[in-house]
Amino acid sequence: MNARKSLIDAPEKARVRRRDIRNAETEIGLKLRALYASVQEEEIPARFLDLLEKLDEAERNHAQTSE
Repeated sequence: MNARKSLIDAPEKARVRRRDIRNAETEIGLKLRALYASVQEEEIPARFLDLLEKLDEAERNHAQTSE
């Protein structure tokens, strides 16, 4: 009788596990989206902008010397 009862309970346990996994995945997705949005809103640090400007300048100088 116990073996039969555990077979009957098995689909219910599987449903609970799948539901828990879906809920966890949904929560992870929401938190990742919130993190991504907060990173998008951050300002670019001035030192990165300076580095990008120096790179642009170096590329322009290289292009002029190559011609």
